[in-house]
Amino acid sequence: MNASLPHKQKGAAAIEFALVFILFFAVFYGVVAYSLPLLMVQSFNEAAAEGVRQAVAVDPTTTGTGYAALVRSTATGKAFAALTWLPTALNFSQSYITADYAGAGNTLTVYIKYPSSNINNVLPFLTLPGIGQVPNLPATITVSSSIFL
Repeated sequence: MNASLPHKQKGAAAIEFALVFILFFAVFYGVVAYSLPLLMVQSFNEAAAEGVRQAVAVDPTTTGTGYAALVRSTATGKAFAALTWLPTALNFSQSYITADYAGAGNTLTVYIKYPSSNINNVLPFLTLPGIGQVPNLPATITVSSSIFL
């Protein structure tokens, strides 16, 4: 009986490999799929903070509404400059960056609102049974940074 036992389990290793590979691939794809959006959120946070920091350097003696406009344009321009490393496939543009500032004695807030569907150009989304879409992202990735001027 023992002599015939190895012949009965001839394909068991292939079946076990297939089951383990599916689990390994799902975990690996999850790590890769979520790393790009998390990297982008961290980069957006840093860019928004850099825009706010650079706007502090604008000369406050600029008169009238010119000061508020200069602060907003400086903040959005510096935030965009911090994100020039993003690949063109992500379709990131300066139109995703806005600044809200009403003038001296108010809060400057820089917003970056990026549609997460653009990530699908670089990294395909998978729909896994029982889990759903991977990565499961909100429709818009939104970050902001503020300072009182």
